[in-house]
Amino acid sequence: MSDDELIREAREAFELAADAEAENRREALDDLRFARLGQQWPEKVRRERELEGRPVLTINRLPAFIRQVVNDARQNKPAIAVHPVDDGADPETAEIFNGLIRHIEQSSDAEVAYDTALDFAVTSGVGYFRINTRYSTDDGFDQDIVIERVANPFSVYGDPDSTAADSADWNTAFVVDALPKAAFAARWKGAEAVDWESDAYGQLPGPWLDGERVMVAEYWRRERTTRTILALSDGQVVEEAAYKAQKAMFDALGVKPVGRPRKVASHKVVQRIMTGAEVLETVDWAGRYIPIVPVYGEELMVDGKRRLRSLVRDAKDPQRMFNYWRTTSTELVALAPKAPFIGRKGAFETDSAKWATANVQSHAYIEYDGPEPPIRQPFAGVPAGALQEAMNASDDMKSIMGLYDASLGARSNETSGRAIMARQREGDVSTFHYIDNLSRAIRHAGRIMLDLIPKVYATARVVRVLGPDGAAQAVGVGPKGQGAPQGGEQLKKIGRIYDLSAGKYDLTVRSGPSFTSRREEAATQMIELIRAYPAAAPVIGDLLARNLDWPGADEIAERLSALLPPQARGGSPEVEQARQQLGQLAQALAAAKAQIEALKQDRAHEARKLEIEAFEAETNRLRAMRG
Repeated sequence: MSDDELIREAREAFELAADAEAENRREALDDLRFARLGQQWPEKVRRERELEGRPVLTINRLPAFIRQVVNDARQNKPAIAVHPVDDGADPETAEIFNGLIRHIEQSSDAEVAYDTALDFAVTSGVGYFRINTRYSTDDGFDQDIVIERVANPFSVYGDPDSTAADSADWNTAFVVDALPKAAFAARWKGAEAVDWESDAYGQLPGPWLDGERVMVAEYWRRERTTRTILALSDGQVVEEAAYKAQKAMFDALGVKPVGRPRKVASHKVVQRIMTGAEVLETVDWAGRYIPIVPVYGEELMVDGKRRLRSLVRDAKDPQRMFNYWRTTSTELVALAPKAPFIGRKGAFETDSAKWATANVQSHAYIEYDGPEPPIRQPFAGVPAGALQEAMNASDDMKSIMGLYDASLGARSNETSGRAIMARQREGDVSTFHYIDNLSRAIRHAGRIMLDLIPKVYATARVVRVLGPDGAAQAVGVGPKGQGAPQGGEQLKKIGRIYDLSAGKYDLTVRSGPSFTSRREEAATQMIELIRAYPAAAPVIGDLLARNLDWPGADEIAERLSALLPPQARGGSPEVEQARQQLGQLAQALAAAKAQIEALKQDRAHEARKLEIEAFEAETNRLRAMRG
């Protein structure tokens, strides 16, 4: 297809996506401005009150509810776990996948991407993060996988025909961005600075048309394709094109095709970066999924359309009521000291200047004219009705979102710890679908990485993997038959080379405290066990030391492990006794060898002594004969 045809196709797809998301985006933007920017008063009402000099208070309580949900997810990070599925996969390689995914998440600050996406999902109904590849070094060709955050979720347009909860069925997607003209000219030299044209401009927040920026669109498209695979004599299943490209290597290894080739359905993903005038870049994506992952808030299908709702959507009216009644009570109390003086006509002519400023200044005395002094209207007191209505609005917000005082850390009617925990658990359950949607998104991200890893790490190389405790390890990866990577002292220590393309793997996502938190909890529980059952201390002392986070803990654990009885080490007393007897025999044998060596040395010494004496006697005899 020519550039004009591609741009026409992309523009039609973009219009469909923009139309499908128009209502969700409008509501999401209103939620974001309402909850985060505090734009909670109708503009007309605000303007009228400001012109009259009346207060317009915004006491925004919604961020506290949002932070409660988001920070709860931060404390219980979802973790990806890879499992072998068929006989071509093995548990050790699955652990390499796990360690490599942990390294990808750590090196690319995936936590920031996950937290940003969840924050937008809770606040406005949907957030996004994406998966990309970049070169490991500036002077090499090896690439690494990275997880990137999407700071502006309004720049992403998904597939309007998608029904999956994790974008696994996306066939189209757009990411629009406005680049400064200087950056655009530096990246695409000679390209025309023509904006990506669309009727959806009005739905894009930001300085898109300020004259100093150029709108650029990423157009992702996934199409169904077929590929031919071969079964090889060593058990591998490879694509026919890959076999032909490496036929010489397979022949050298004695590996040949088995049976007939088979055609299978697959997907091809292409990324095109374009303006309104031309296609700037075309990239054949290595994976079979569009690498943009949405984190949805509350999802509903109404009249065949997907509606995305945030945590604060139904709490906006109670928040407005709360602002109104708090403003009203503040206004009534503030105006109370300005109640006028009342007196007969002419009573204020004496000291009129002081009477005119009596509400704003303090005077030692004020004279009046007449038999009775002017009186001030009494203060009506705090407006109890307005304050009660404000409290009702506050309670309405809590009941709508399902987050009560105990969930927010405030003192409530509950007095016992069990009751407080039960109320907190109710709040967690009422908002758990947001955290569960994040887990679904991370599961799809793991599926994308599981699909990408064998293709990105397709050459023999050394990669860094992380254990559950964060300990780093260097391992060799590469396809079977290529041998170990070459170069560097570190590579000489690499033993097994893991073939990440062999076998089939699946994954799960589990949410829970981090490894550090679980280790601290384990140490606390072990200490409680030892207090309740002191006899367990000699048996689990080494395990307790390993879970303590202070210098020397590992050394203490090793010393305590050496003191464990045979039963705790997993051996039987008979085996331990036999081991001790063997040790004693070995010591006796060593002592006997030492004695034999000593005797040999003594005998050699005596023989040498006799030789010396014989030599001296012969020498003396010869001297006597000469004399």
